[in-house]
Formats: sequence, C-alpha cells, structure tokens
Amino acid sequence: MPDAVGWFATAVLIATIGRQVYTQWRDKSCVGISKWLFVGQTVASIAFVIYSWLLRDWVFVVANMAMLAIAIAGQVIYLHNKRAG
Repeated sequence: MPDAVGWFATAVLIATIGRQVYTQWRDKSCVGISKWLFVGQTVASIAFVIYSWLLRDWVFVVANMAMLAIAIAGQVIYLHNKRAG
C-alpha cells in the first residue's frame, strides 16, 4: 500500500509539472517563468536521485529521474523561447 501511494503521488507530480512545461512549449512563451526555476529543479532532482538511490527507494528514484528529465526539457524550452522572443 505505501508504494501505491508513492506511485500515485509520482504520477500526479509528473503530470502537473509536465503539463506546465508542455504549456510553455506550446505557447512559445516564458512569461511568468524565472530563469532559475529549472536550474533549481535540476540541482534538487539530481540530489534527490542520489539520495533516493542511496536509500534504495525505487519509487523516488523513478520520480526524481522523471522530474530531472522534465527540468532539463523545461530549461531547453525556456532558453529557446527566450532567444526566439
């Protein structure tokens, strides 16, 4: 049961943040997005992947790896939109 709650929370978090990055990409806009948002998210996600790995908490390893991928995509989209705008 605890893992099911963890996987559910992971799905909600990834869907929420992923949707924000998708909207940023679709609208080709950086309005309201700090350049430090994805930098901070990237650093935190790397640290959380390491921490989760050391604890062998596979729910959080997967969740934080997905969040890291989203942070990198968000940063790339942010920089692209900034240059285009």
